[in-house]
Amino acid sequence: MNAELWLTLFAGVVGGMLRVGVPFLFVSLGECLTEKSGRINLGLEGVLVLSAMAAFGGAYLSGSAWLGVLTGAVAGALLALLHGLLCTLPRVNDVATGIALMLLGMGLAFFFGKALIQPQAPQIPAIPLGNWSEIPAIRAALSINALLPVGLLLAVLLWWAFARTRWGLLVRLAGDSSLAARALGYPVGGIRIAATTAGGAVAGLGGASLTLFYPGSWNEGISSGQGLIAVALVIFARWSPLRCVLAAALFGGAGAIGPALQSVGINWGYHLFNIVPYVLTLLILLLTCKPGHVAEGSPGELSTTK
Repeated sequence: MNAELWLTLFAGVVGGMLRVGVPFLFVSLGECLTEKSGRINLGLEGVLVLSAMAAFGGAYLSGSAWLGVLTGAVAGALLALLHGLLCTLPRVNDVATGIALMLLGMGLAFFFGKALIQPQAPQIPAIPLGNWSEIPAIRAALSINALLPVGLLLAVLLWWAFARTRWGLLVRLAGDSSLAARALGYPVGGIRIAATTAGGAVAGLGGASLTLFYPGSWNEGISSGQGLIAVALVIFARWSPLRCVLAAALFGGAGAIGPALQSVGINWGYHLFNIVPYVLTLLILLLTCKPGHVAEGSPGELSTTK
């Protein structure tokens, strides 16, 4: 390939990373917040799909993309709240409840979203950062989702909150030692419900990004398993909000390789690169989930046996 094709390919991967990585960023931040409190939410796929449908419907009915974003965040928070409440019941398993809520969220989204497959809704505005270049590929790659700066700011705020604020320290305490939290008089169940609900709202922003920016429409296969991938992504990020940014960029770039190859005329075998995010997920799980081994940074209370 000549220099122009290489530049186009590189711009396509970077642009795809910035577009595809945004839902990964919000969903991983939401799961990071949830797991920091000692609870795992495998229902994030349902949260992502339901919030994507709700955001699209909200934007379509109201005529405002930002009201759609708010609707998506609320829908994600409500489904996550249900997960948090159910998990406080005695002898209820987090993982089993999460799977049930995933099916519920997807079922609700598919049922109520039937009428939204054809219509078009207002889209989240793009921020053009490539106007300095005359190359169309670079200008397109640097036209970023307006929610991306929000996600980056949220990652920094969560990192700061976990390290410097009383609220963040309480979430970490509930996640590391529920006995210590209870001994100090703090309601562990309430802390986990609040963290799970907030995590669902953050993940809901990722769903809104799917239907209101890229790909910018509602269909029943919109998420492609990104909610489930986010669980592995948080493990890869070692439960650090700042590392979630890097992990989201990695997964976003991996998911953009196939379309970038197609954009430069490489059609044979390009679809094989679409499985790269799933291969990365399997590799992360194989490398980090070893019998008798606790991943570095894992909250002490995080367990599949609760």
